[in-house]
Amino acid sequence: MDILQAIWLGVLQGLTEFLPISSSAHLILMRFWFGWEIGDPQAELVFDVALHVGTLTAIVVYFWKDLTRIAGAAFSNAPERAVDKRLAWGIVAGCIPAAVVGALFEDPIEEFFRSQYALIAGLLIGIGLLMALVDRLGRKQRTLESIGIPDAFLIGVAQACALIPGFSRSGITIVAGLMLGLQREAAARFSFLLATPITFGAAVWSFRNLFKGGVPGEMIAPMLAGGAAAMVVGWLCIAFLIRYLRTRSLMPFVVYRVAIGLATLGKIFWGG
Repeated sequence: MDILQAIWLGVLQGLTEFLPISSSAHLILMRFWFGWEIGDPQAELVFDVALHVGTLTAIVVYFWKDLTRIAGAAFSNAPERAVDKRLAWGIVAGCIPAAVVGALFEDPIEEFFRSQYALIAGLLIGIGLLMALVDRLGRKQRTLESIGIPDAFLIGVAQACALIPGFSRSGITIVAGLMLGLQREAAARFSFLLATPITFGAAVWSFRNLFKGGVPGEMIAPMLAGGAAAMVVGWLCIAFLIRYLRTRSLMPFVVYRVAIGLATLGKIFWGG
């Protein structure tokens, strides 16, 4: 992999990690479409970890004040901090499903789905259509402050599904939030807050790959370049999506998901 490919994949990660279009699906399908090869599966997973560290940094920087305020309220008994305390423990509850599923099934999921291009394309289409339905029918009345621990846990169950490429972590958690009656912006904000600890945990867990075979020397520069690109573009995407969803629907993302899914299926079955 050269530096330009690494930067492009970092830009792609930053765009797709936070927009509801599935970062893992795009990283896999980009290699399928253009025939890019990173190397052996070990090197590929290590590079993906670098990209996720970049997007994790983007979340922490953007939501730093919210994260520190909410975390500081976790053990507070002050009445004025009750909402933040509930959010803090809601985030903890919401992380449990993905943490359990990831610890038990991450390797089988990685090994099976990374080459199942047709299935990934089908999930892009199917979850996109579900997104359109929920976006149209959801009540969109509840605020972020109304989220309780049961709500957070249900959104966390949806987040666990995003371990499968094609679901989209942000997409499926926003869908779950809308199904619970949240406003679009509130659903997106909670999706990003919930992503912070689980993304951190996933990155730490995945770093065990570094100790299995190490990092090839020629991968260090691409990893740094890709991670930096993912961080900058990720921050910009968070800012964009939060503002966008205050007044607009998810339909452009639905159209995009369906288009990419259909194009991929066309390439698989008719493109040779």
